[in-house]
Amino acid sequence: MKKDEELLVALRKVIRAIDMRSKQLNKEVGLTGPQLLVLQEIGREPGFMVRQIAEKINLSPATVTSILDRLEARELVKRIRSTEDKRRVGVFLSETGQQALNDAPLPLQEHFINRFNDLAEWEQSQMVATMQRIASMMDAEKIDAAPVLEVGSIDGKNLL
Repeated sequence: MKKDEELLVALRKVIRAIDMRSKQLNKEVGLTGPQLLVLQEIGREPGFMVRQIAEKINLSPATVTSILDRLEARELVKRIRSTEDKRRVGVFLSETGQQALNDAPLPLQEHFINRFNDLAEWEQSQMVATMQRIASMMDAEKIDAAPVLEVGSIDGKNLL
């Protein structure tokens, strides 16, 4: 097999692993990767505003708002307006949301991060540089992306 074919096979394996884990997460707790990421952030910082959540997980506020709309419709989160400043709306987990968070399997990115952190610093740097180069070769530098391993558009209706 030629080198370019070997690389494409490896990339396809990564995409398939992400897809399989995403389906497992959705089947087990009915959440997508981005939804779980938002729930985790709210769990860490109850009362955060949409803008703060978006900054923490590297997504646009509009994308986070769409995710929150779906989570709120499922009664996993609550948005509560501040009594001191009506412009401020904090986001909190409901009991159901906390339970969903407790029941969720370890997201693939956390599993990956644990293994990545075990590598020597030089190897981490080499991997980051290689992946950034691959993203550049695919003209993907300007694509909105969060540190979540999920297949498809991060703001697509099927993922939120």
